Amino acid sequence: MTATATTLPARTAPAAPAQVTALLGRYDGLGEPLDARPVPLGLLNEGFRVTTTRGRYFVKRYTAPDTAAPALIVRQHRATQALARIGLPVAAPLADAAGRTLAVIGGVGHAVFPWVDGTHREGTELSVGQSGRLGRLLGRVHAGLRRVQGPVPAPARGRDRHPSADPARTHAHIDRLLSLVRAHVPHDALDAAFDALAARRLRERAALLRRHAHRRPPDARGKVTGWVHGDFHPLNLLYRGDEPAAIVDWDRLDVRPRAEEAVRAAVIFYVHPVHGRLDLAKVRAYADAYREAAGVARREMAAAVHRVWWERLNDFWMLDWRYQRRDRRSDPLFPAASALAVWWTQEYAAVRDAFAD
Repeated sequence: MTATATTLPARTAPAAPAQVTALLGRYDGLGEPLDARPVPLGLLNEGFRVTTTRGRYFVKRYTAPDTAAPALIVRQHRATQALARIGLPVAAPLADAAGRTLAVIGGVGHAVFPWVDGTHREGTELSVGQSGRLGRLLGRVHAGLRRVQGPVPAPARGRDRHPSADPARTHAHIDRLLSLVRAHVPHDALDAAFDALAARRLRERAALLRRHAHRRPPDARGKVTGWVHGDFHPLNLLYRGDEPAAIVDWDRLDVRPRAEEAVRAAVIFYVHPVHGRLDLAKVRAYADAYREAAGVARREMAAAVHRVWWERLNDFWMLDWRYQRRDRRSDPLFPAASALAVWWTQEYAAVRDAFAD
């Protein structure tokens, strides 16, 4: 699992020789640890590349509170093991001597995975043909999850409701963010330029929302749902050469509207990192292959496009991280993502047709 120049800077992760030694001692045949180095990827949990006397492994520490429940982790592990057995390129955890894949050490969940040599590839690096294979892979994942996870469980009261963003709340959120931007004291010229871009995009988004408020989609209650990876994007897919080698980081495995995951993934893969437009030829190849592999109808896909467009129009998580959490790891993503919301609104019909026609 290797980083590329486009990866996000990760939090500083402490070295973990004691935990690694304790963890590997539960396994047969992994050898003695020689080296444990933090893997500089990810926004949720921590990982280490561990070299032992027998080989290399990836040790994951489940530190994010919303993904750390043992029952959820074990569910992820069982699903990935099952997907691997039916031939999908999935990084599944290894079982220890007692058959367990999760070990809680010092109050933190740990798991060991085979080390996968590979690189991350943005959509700009993929050909049209490779984009089709990427869409087919995600379609196979959704179909495979339907097979190995069984029927979608009956939701608890309200659990099947996926509300669309309320523009009135978004306008209030924009006002709060604008206040934070104005109050921010930049450290240098680049910092000041980011503040200026953020303020301009927030005002621009407010105008778009006023113009398009009547297009708010209904809540997604009753829409087609299924088991999904939950976070399918370039940093969670490793390539070896031209072909995917492993899908990693299944922390967000859940029951969600499946076509929306396909649209979100394509938007991340195929947005241009500078001008924020989508490569619609690649999107079309990806979407055609996904729909065929997953058994998704054009109408379902078109509805997903509309909901994700509206979601993007109302979303400011990158600015929340910067100005509220004072976490700047997502700053490099903001220029393209904020431009995309504007371009997508202007080219709405072309984007919908690329996904659904």
